[in-house]
Amino acid sequence: MSAVTTSVWATGQQQSRNQRRGRYLPESMRHPGKMLPAIAAKVISTYTRPGDLVIDPMCGIGTTLVEAVHLDRDAAGVEYEEDWAKLAVANLAHARRQGATGSGTVIAGDARGIERLLPDLAGRAALVLTSPPYGAATHGHIRSSRDSGEPGIHKRNQRYSKDRANLAHQSLPVLLDGFGRILSGCAELLRPGGVVAVTVRPYRQRGELIDLPGQVQKIATRAGLVLADRIVCLLCGLGKGRLLNRASFFQMHEARKGWARGLPIHAIAHEDLLIFSLSDASHGSTSAVGGREG
Repeated sequence: MSAVTTSVWATGQQQSRNQRRGRYLPESMRHPGKMLPAIAAKVISTYTRPGDLVIDPMCGIGTTLVEAVHLDRDAAGVEYEEDWAKLAVANLAHARRQGATGSGTVIAGDARGIERLLPDLAGRAALVLTSPPYGAATHGHIRSSRDSGEPGIHKRNQRYSKDRANLAHQSLPVLLDGFGRILSGCAELLRPGGVVAVTVRPYRQRGELIDLPGQVQKIATRAGLVLADRIVCLLCGLGKGRLLNRASFFQMHEARKGWARGLPIHAIAHEDLLIFSLSDASHGSTSAVGGREG
């Protein structure tokens, strides 16, 4: 296998809400941790071909699935929360009405047992694309006094659910353990040459930088996966000679608190895209990553 390379993708040229407008049902905006459609579409078009199978074990509102069927791929998703699973199904139906040619299916269940939920798909997936949850501290929608005309900050849509068993509610060690089990199951679904792609970003909690990409890389290794590629997916826009800030309220809030303490903290303007292939131990020999476009 060739050495790990790093590329930069300009996936933030449009604001996230504009990327979803019309392509997804309006109620999709309620989900606190949506994958950026431009990232999903770029990953799918780069690492798969028409007719291939794409799987998302934590599919949420179905972003991975919707982008896959619009690109003439087939897609299967698992979602822990039944309400989000129903919305993913509705978004797939919306995609078909818009002319999407791929087929998609969604199962409501716990992806920590994905190999049991999707037994007929073992060894068939060209791509597994997903993202771990970050928890309520970094998600949700904010209305400040500037927007509402009322004093204070009002937060909404910050919870994936009220079910405390949801990984989004767990401490970081428990979340990583559960995500590791999901990756292990997903490895069994890959076909030879297939890849697992994880979008994940570092975040700050009480001023401390949490290296979630590094933690995900460690648990992926334990799940029998090998890092093959690392890509920087920009969340900011590229303007004429300058960056267009698309940082969330939470990122800017943490940065401003750091500035007040004299710390050189900057808002995070990218998402790490980690590409993994199967290791020697899990699949006889390390699978080569194919399909990369320039």
